[in-house]
Amino acid sequence: MGETQSEQSAVLAYLEHVADRFDLRRDIQFDTWVTDARYDEATQRWTIETSTGARASGRFLICAVGAPVDDQHARHPGHRDFAGETYHTGQWPHEPISFKGKRVAVIGTGSFRHPGDPGDREGGRPRHRPPAHGAVRLSAGNRPLSPEEMAEARANWDSIRAKMMAHPGGFPVDSHGRKALDATPEEREALYEKLWQRGSFKFFLDSYVDIAVSEEANATMADSVKAKIRKIVRDPKTAEKLIPNHFVMTKRPILENGYFETYNRDNVTLVDLRNDPIERFTRNSVVTKSGEHPIDMLVLATGFDAISGTMLRLNPKGRGGVSLKERWKDRFHNFLGLTIGGFPNLFMIHGPGSPGVFYNMPLGAERQLGWIGDCIRHLRENELGAIEPTKSSEEVWGNEVTTLANFTLFPRTDSWWTGANVPGKPRYFSAYLGGSIYYQRIADVANKGYEGFAFEPAKRA
Repeated sequence: MGETQSEQSAVLAYLEHVADRFDLRRDIQFDTWVTDARYDEATQRWTIETSTGARASGRFLICAVGAPVDDQHARHPGHRDFAGETYHTGQWPHEPISFKGKRVAVIGTGSFRHPGDPGDREGGRPRHRPPAHGAVRLSAGNRPLSPEEMAEARANWDSIRAKMMAHPGGFPVDSHGRKALDATPEEREALYEKLWQRGSFKFFLDSYVDIAVSEEANATMADSVKAKIRKIVRDPKTAEKLIPNHFVMTKRPILENGYFETYNRDNVTLVDLRNDPIERFTRNSVVTKSGEHPIDMLVLATGFDAISGTMLRLNPKGRGGVSLKERWKDRFHNFLGLTIGGFPNLFMIHGPGSPGVFYNMPLGAERQLGWIGDCIRHLRENELGAIEPTKSSEEVWGNEVTTLANFTLFPRTDSWWTGANVPGKPRYFSAYLGGSIYYQRIADVANKGYEGFAFEPAKRA
């Protein structure tokens, strides 16, 4: 039976089930990396080269490369000098990892299901952890799903899906208009307590609609979270290091199961890397300014180059051989978060300028792919060979994305949402915060004959 927060193994098993049920494996190449993607203006085709030496050619290039890429290893140069076990949370092995009897250093506060739980059960030894200023931890409230709940979900799937389509974030919860500042302090705290005990992102989704736009409203939730941490973590100094120092929810929140309780253990040590930075690694230790910490295992929770990182790693070359890295050196120019000027017939899923991680991502991908499919059909039916956005439509869209973001508190916090965690990355909030309005916007563009795009007639071979 499933859980409300599924284990990695359960998610993988489900994906394998889907691949088998729909016979998808024959169209998937594993352990294969794209080494070059280049557009040929003469033939209106993309040519792809891979790490296996294979080449492929097609009219359209659909980049479903995901939102985050885990290339933040360089934040701690020299970590490869460590000779023990090393894992990055973005490349977690499929096989179980044993923490038994090992000294584990967890570096960073990136999103992951922290390894403290299995390690503690196996009698793991001292762990050195950084403070949690990188993210707010919320109670996951994980529990098994009952057979009755599963049966109810299957029986009411159509209504659940309709609720998801109507919700601003694509989630199966009822929308509401509650505002924190309209409630009394007692009413707010009662709701926060109820939602904390329930667990999951409903702590945010079912609370108040002004949390992300009002400093005063945000402070009411932040105060509640801070009080929770101070109550759970027994050592006051440690608790204060774990208190978020930003507007709550303006960094990617993380669901936890016993994270804060971990700091009450005698075999866990908190190292504040802001005041005691890492200087180097040795074969069997990490050395900070205050001294050496012997370890057997290193877990890098150092975050991601998100939203744009995966596309820049792919780095396709468009018209005139111009690379995406050149095109995006100052800003992630695009239209609708789906297309890029100078890169004809290229489409992105969850790219910059789209809702991305601020919307139910599987549902969002489905809806974007539907739009892309209709666009390709439009080109074929009208004997058009290429489509790309105009410069003016990209500028208008970029301004719309920024204007929506500036109505909120999100741009005022340094996070991977604003590119603050990657040196040299353009610093601005690049996700579309209009929620489900986005899907109406892209539908309107299509209904108006793909307004904002330039077309080329198909070239004859």
